[in-house]
Amino acid sequence: MRWLAWVRWLLVAGLAVSAAGVFAQAGETVRIAFIDPLTGPVADIGRNSLRSWQFVAERKGGAGNPAGVRFVIAPFDNKGSPQESLNALKAAIDQGFRYVVQGNGSGVAHVLADAIARHNARRPDRPVLYLNYAATDPALTGERCSYWHFRVEADTAMKVRALVDFLAGQPELRKVYLLNQDYAHGQQVARHFREAVAERLPELQIVGDELHPPFQMRDFQPQIQRIHQSGAQAVVTGNWGEDLTAFIEMMQTAQMRLPLFTYYAALSGAPSALAKGHTLFPVYQVAYHHSNPPGELGRLAAEFRRRHQEDFVVFATHTGITLLGEAMARAGSTDTRRVAEAMEGLGIAVLGGHATLRADDHQLLQGLFVSRWSPVDTRYPLGAEGTRHTFVPLQHLTGATLAQPSRCNMPKR
Repeated sequence: MRWLAWVRWLLVAGLAVSAAGVFAQAGETVRIAFIDPLTGPVADIGRNSLRSWQFVAERKGGAGNPAGVRFVIAPFDNKGSPQESLNALKAAIDQGFRYVVQGNGSGVAHVLADAIARHNARRPDRPVLYLNYAATDPALTGERCSYWHFRVEADTAMKVRALVDFLAGQPELRKVYLLNQDYAHGQQVARHFREAVAERLPELQIVGDELHPPFQMRDFQPQIQRIHQSGAQAVVTGNWGEDLTAFIEMMQTAQMRLPLFTYYAALSGAPSALAKGHTLFPVYQVAYHHSNPPGELGRLAAEFRRRHQEDFVVFATHTGITLLGEAMARAGSTDTRRVAEAMEGLGIAVLGGHATLRADDHQLLQGLFVSRWSPVDTRYPLGAEGTRHTFVPLQHLTGATLAQPSRCNMPKR
């Protein structure tokens, strides 16, 4: 019977080796470079994003994720500049970082994605993985996709489709005015809105399509006048940061009552501007979150506000850390090459349901909410930025409904 004992020993040893491989990463520290504006016109949003990443990394580190790894987020200020972003990326790589997160600016995202792909081709032994949490140009997961780039936010085409589907249920709105920042993001919002309207809602008339210099406008009065003269019944804007806040304030000063459809009205500054001016017009937001999430996310948002005295609005930070933890557990490693493989096709629970990171192009397919700025009540008691108003969800569209056909021809590495 000695051979049976030998077989048992081999089986036990094999299981032990297998378990060691699966949990070899437990207790490791994964350092992530955060490359986004911490100074300049959108610094408040950049700093909120950084604090959100650091907060979620703390909450979901160690026993908070199935891999048992600890996450550390280190800030690199790119000042909103593509060149500064390249400098920050080089510094991060030189310091040994193998994970990068960035979101504020599709132009920066393209530069980083290209630079990381070149680095990984030169140094296949030290590949860098890039999580994009807010840059929404569809080309990043389309014709200019990269194996090392993963987007954990809905792209512009998905967001526009959600808005157009909502507008289809508003038969009284038949004339809209587009106002966007004149750079990649704003141009994409305008282009995809026109295309979606032509395909899905041809009776909707676009009576104005205006682009303006980003983060340079102080007076939107000329735009307000043109909107009024156009006969528009609503305004659609992809603006964010100071440009959105300034436009909201100008609409209030002009006592406009047209509905305003946005994508970023929950970001820092905009809710306070809406509340301060006693908004006369309906305000809507298309986003993957709203102000009163249930369950774990609601508890996390409440704790973040207590700690930082500001809103937790960058929910993609929670999505990104969750995906990394799940992928590292699946891979049994923190090696970026193995984690990238494990992330493809990975599904996780998100606010509103389920999300899947599509293997074909590394685009996260997740649902989106259409919410309206409304007074708090017993069902939605948490006000945005401490105000007595909040974004109340009106409609939720699933990721499968919003998914666009993949246009990525991505070589495997």
